[in-house]
Amino acid sequence: MTEESEEPKGRVEEASFRLHMVTWNVATADPPEDFTLLLHLNSPKRPDLYVIGLQEVSSRPLRFVSDSVFDDPWTKRLMDTLSPRRYVKLSSIRMQGLLLLVFSKLTHVPFIRDIQTTYTRTGVFGYWGNKGGVSARLSFYGHMLCFLNCHLAAHMDFASQRVDELEYIVDAQTFHCQKAPKIDNHRLMFWFGDLNFRIQDHGMHFVRSCIKDQTYDLLWSKEQLTMMKEKEQILQQFEEGPLDFPPTYKFDLNSDTYDSSGKKRKPAWTDRILWRLRSKAPPSDGAAEEKAWSAEEEDEEQQEEEEEEYPLRVRQDLYTSHMEYRISDHKPVIGVFTLELRKKSDAPLVSLQAEGDWSADMDAMVLYRPLQPFASSAWDWIGLYKVGFCSVSDYITYTWVKDNQVASNEEVIQVYVSKEGIPVRGAQCVLCYYSNTLQSIIGVSEAFKVHESKVAGEEGFFHEKIGALELAVFTEDL
Repeated sequence: MTEESEEPKGRVEEASFRLHMVTWNVATADPPEDFTLLLHLNSPKRPDLYVIGLQEVSSRPLRFVSDSVFDDPWTKRLMDTLSPRRYVKLSSIRMQGLLLLVFSKLTHVPFIRDIQTTYTRTGVFGYWGNKGGVSARLSFYGHMLCFLNCHLAAHMDFASQRVDELEYIVDAQTFHCQKAPKIDNHRLMFWFGDLNFRIQDHGMHFVRSCIKDQTYDLLWSKEQLTMMKEKEQILQQFEEGPLDFPPTYKFDLNSDTYDSSGKKRKPAWTDRILWRLRSKAPPSDGAAEEKAWSAEEEDEEQQEEEEEEYPLRVRQDLYTSHMEYRISDHKPVIGVFTLELRKKSDAPLVSLQAEGDWSADMDAMVLYRPLQPFASSAWDWIGLYKVGFCSVSDYITYTWVKDNQVASNEEVIQVYVSKEGIPVRGAQCVLCYYSNTLQSIIGVSEAFKVHESKVAGEEGFFHEKIGALELAVFTEDL
C-alpha cells in the first residue's frame, strides 16, 4: 500500500486539538445506557478525537460470530452516542476480547489518512487472542500517530513477562507505510489498556488505608510499572500522568467495594494510559561522521528537519478513573490530551459537490476536483451519506470513480450516480471521496438536500423502480 503523497510545504499556523482516550476492561458486560460521564459529553470543550480501548468484550462463540457480521454492542452503542454529535468512526479492530475504536469530528476526516490496523496475540503459547495488543495507526494532518491497546499477562509475579509481551508486540507489528512501517517509527504513540501491573510488598491493610485517606502517592514506589521503569529501557521512553485516583481493580460487581471474595485481591492500577513522543536521534560521534551516510541516515536527517519545521507537542489535561460505572470489576480510566502541532496541509486532497438537484426520480452527477496529487486507484469510490453518518461503511449508496466517470477536463471530473440508490424520501446528505490507497476519506462535500421523490409520492412509495434500495424499509415503516 502506498502512503499518502508528500504534502506541499507551507507555513501553516500551529493549532491545538483535543484527544479523549478511554481504557476499560468491561469483563464481558453489555454497555451501559449512558456514556455521558465517560465521554464528557456535557463538556464545553468537545474533543476532536476519541480513542477507546476495551478489554474482555464478550467473545462467547454465539456472540463472537454475530459480532463478526454486525457491529458488537459496544461499538454500536458508542456510534449511536457519537454520530448525532457529528463524530465518525474512522477505524475499529477486534481481536477476541480486545477492541480498539477511533472516532473523529467530521471536519477532520479528510485530513486523517493512511489508516491501518493490526493485532498480535500473546495468549496461550502465542496462539490465543485473550491477551495481546491491537493497534491503529494514522496520519493526522501529516503527523504519524499510533494507538496500541493491550491486555497483558495477569497476576503479581508476572511483571517481567508483561514487559516482555510489550517488547514482543512492538517488535512484531508492522504497517504498509514507508515512513512508519513499525510502531517505533511513529512520531507519537499511545500505549494503554489493562496492563495488569500490581502493587507489591505493601500489605492489604496499608493499601486500603492509603486509598481511604487518598494518600495514593504512598503506594507509587511499590507500583510495579513505576518500579520496572527504573531498569527497563523500553518503559523509560514513556510518560504517564500521576496516579491521583483510586486503583481501578478489583471491585465487586455493581458496587464500589474492593474485592470481598475469598481471594481478596489487592487493589491495583491495572488500567493505564501512557504516551511516547519520539525524540530526536542522538548526535553522531566523530567516527560516525567520517563515514558515508547510508540511505537510512539520510532519511533520519530529513525526518529531523521535518520535525523541526512541523513541531508536535503533547500535554495531558486530565488523567482519572470513573467510579460511577459498576458493571465490571474494573473501573474505566480516561486521559484527556491537547496536541499542539503545525499542520502539514490545511487543504483536502479532493473537493467534491453534487451537481444540480438530486432525487430518486433521476440519475445524478457528482463533480470532483483533485486539489493535490495523490495515488488514485480503480477501487476509489464516492459515497452518498446522510448528515450524521456513523462510519465509512454507513453510506446510502456509492459509485466507482473510474467505472462511472462521465466526463473530465484538466480540472473537474464528472461521475454518474444511479437513481436506484438515492433515498426516496430525501434527506440532508454529504458526498465523501474514499481513497483505497490511503484507506480513508480524502474529501467531504458541503451538506446538500436530496429532494423527496415526486414519482414515488404519487405511487405511495410503492413504485418498483424508484429508490429500490430503500423501498423495503419504507414499506416496513408504513
